[in-house]
Amino acid sequence: MQTRKPVVAGQFYPGWHDSCVAEINECLEAGTLSESLPETIVAGIVPHAGWTFSGIVAALVFSAIKKRHEDVNTFVIFGAAHGYFGQVPAVYEAGTWLTPLGEVAVDEELAGAVLSSGAAISDSVAHRAEHSIEVQLPFIQHLFAGAKILPILVPPTEQAVALGAGVGNVISRDEHKKVVCIGSTDLTHYGPRYGFTPMGTGPEALQWASRLNDRQFIDLALKLEPQRMLASAAENYNACGAGAAAAAVAVARKLGKTEGLLLAHTNSNEVMLRRMGTTSADSVGYAAIIF
Repeated sequence: MQTRKPVVAGQFYPGWHDSCVAEINECLEAGTLSESLPETIVAGIVPHAGWTFSGIVAALVFSAIKKRHEDVNTFVIFGAAHGYFGQVPAVYEAGTWLTPLGEVAVDEELAGAVLSSGAAISDSVAHRAEHSIEVQLPFIQHLFAGAKILPILVPPTEQAVALGAGVGNVISRDEHKKVVCIGSTDLTHYGPRYGFTPMGTGPEALQWASRLNDRQFIDLALKLEPQRMLASAAENYNACGAGAAAAAVAVARKLGKTEGLLLAHTNSNEVMLRRMGTTSADSVGYAAIIF
């Protein structure tokens, strides 16, 4: 049985069990949930930066899911394809993933059903160095003991929408199994470090990145428009995991959702100012959305 070992433990999040749990609890306690959560949650969008920057935002999504669904059988996690350049979504089909909190099993039955839909291929090697799924797992392990996962890397192509629809079909066929889909993406990477400065540099440019560029992608997600999300990201560079987010939105549409709920939106500059008393010439956006 293959086991995918962690590659960013000790960098993006703590590498030891106790410190990992402590930081998860800090993230959960720091966030405030809206009182108007939907009765059921089928999907969400989370960021995947280091927990120091985006952990509180990601925790809001998992906390909202826990509030509505005490038990979840499986989390399908759509990951950003930072280093995977294939055109077709890549499924980690079997085995386990290891984190400082222990092993979490892949839902092999669900993987088989998704692969049978023809919208993805089996490719565990594609997952070897990708962090966007890994950083979500300790939250799931801590809040949903025994839940399985189905990791899928999703390129920002039209195939993402087909994948989401296919996964939605598979989920809808089993009413006795609670499955939640998570799309992992950060938003606009703005500044000289990222080679993206269409509005120049400085505070006003960073405000544009957050208030306008990020917001365009967020609003399309809230309206459940996955094709336009992909187009916006391609044109405006406002999501590094547009395929992952679009797949989650396509699942939500297939399962009957008509709108999303934004739980939080911030950026690394705002986090740095609040937590460290300093700012940067660069900034990355983060959002928490549920459906």
